Amino acid sequence: MRPIQLLAALIAAFGLLFSCNSPQMGDALAEAKQAIAASNAIYFQSFAKNDSALFIARYAEDCRIMAPNSAPLNGAEGAAAFFRLAYDKIGLRNGKFITTEIFGDGKEYVTEEGIWQSFDANHTLFDNGKFLVLWKKTPNGWKMFRDSFSSDRER
Repeated sequence: MRPIQLLAALIAAFGLLFSCNSPQMGDALAEAKQAIAASNAIYFQSFAKNDSALFIARYAEDCRIMAPNSAPLNGAEGAAAFFRLAYDKIGLRNGKFITTEIFGDGKEYVTEEGIWQSFDANHTLFDNGKFLVLWKKTPNGWKMFRDSFSSDRER
């Protein structure tokens, strides 16, 4: 490699290195993490209040909920159908998300990994598991774009 090519390669490598660690990227990811925490705090309130609109508002308009052992549920209609199933048939009344990691640059999409717990009307834990959520930055803020989860319990 000629010296000029080596110099150009080093300059490009340093530029890439420093652009990946820019303060703006850290600020964007911090903002995404804060928005996700706020949304997660509201998520289970929708079941405590039997408020499907509050639940649906957590999701992007073009969302997909990928629950175990069922076909994907798409968009606001799918989110509404999932809420009714969870509330009416499963008996979900409250729960908890514990975020373990958030990956991404915070610009358009980030991925959240964590564990969840579900409680019934008697505040009894009846299910728990893990999840991956792909969050999308929309004009209305950070919304769940792809929601995938599974139980840790044998059925």
